[in-house]
Amino acid sequence: MDITDPSPRRPRAESIVPMINVVFLLLIFFLMTSQLTPPEPFEVETPNATEGTDAQAELILYINGVGTMHFDGTTGKTAVANLKAQMDETDVALLRADAALEASMLANILQQLGAAGVARVEIAVIPQ
Repeated sequence: MDITDPSPRRPRAESIVPMINVVFLLLIFFLMTSQLTPPEPFEVETPNATEGTDAQAELILYINGVGTMHFDGTTGKTAVANLKAQMDETDVALLRADAALEASMLANILQQLGAAGVARVEIAVIPQ
């Protein structure tokens, strides 16, 4: 009596676990190296203040130390018009003004925003 199994064995299937590991490593790599927010158009040093609250605005107008305004890829008066076009009555614009910006220039920019129809703005500060 022959007790050996004469039927040929099927080859063992390839494991999918190494491929899943590679996919998860790639996913982690891309999550770690991606930027979820667009970079700022120029470096802005936020001024200090004695009081402050959390900003509620989503539309950000950047202003550098010499008064150049930047919003969504546009600069100058075009940035102000672009900002107003994206706002509705309930929106608030956030001004990220550089600490080196003179107060008179900031007042001038606020007048430009008011003339364009921007009703509410918040100025970003670092509370101390």
